[in-house]
Amino acid sequence: MNNQHDNQMFRTVAGLSHVAIRTRSILDSVRYYTDALGLQEAFRMFREDGSLATVYMYIAPGQYLELFSDGTREGITGPDVIGICHLCLMTKDIHRSYDAVKAAGGPLDSEIKRGKSKCWMFWTHDPDGTQIEVMEMPPESLQAQADKRFEKDDPEKEQARGSAGSDHDPEKRPEL
Repeated sequence: MNNQHDNQMFRTVAGLSHVAIRTRSILDSVRYYTDALGLQEAFRMFREDGSLATVYMYIAPGQYLELFSDGTREGITGPDVIGICHLCLMTKDIHRSYDAVKAAGGPLDSEIKRGKSKCWMFWTHDPDGTQIEVMEMPPESLQAQADKRFEKDDPEKEQARGSAGSDHDPEKRPEL
């Protein structure tokens, strides 16, 4: 398997679709993510018995936070635990986001601070203790600089810009 960067290679992963979190109380979590963080509920899925199983929270086109109900066993968290460390949600205005979490009575685990990557961030947590970083990436941040670099080198974006009338139709899928 060749993992070297090749501008002509298909990108197997095109984005992050969702992160799933099992919750102790799904309704408390929905309330936190809507009231404190301003996410919108996208849809709900139910079990055969009619009980609520899953709620998808809309972040951006194609990006969701998936909340599962009925968590019963506490996990181990901490700065040295192997596995997912935290969830980071992006904002365009760190101060307005901070004020919104504060106004909603959401927990604030830090003040706004500048990260080593030159981003702006603050920390909060959901009702189940999931650590959440809220981040603004100004143009000078390493993330924004990397975005520009990757966007410039992305063959799919280049193809989309120059492929009007091409044979490739993303709506048509081959029959299996």
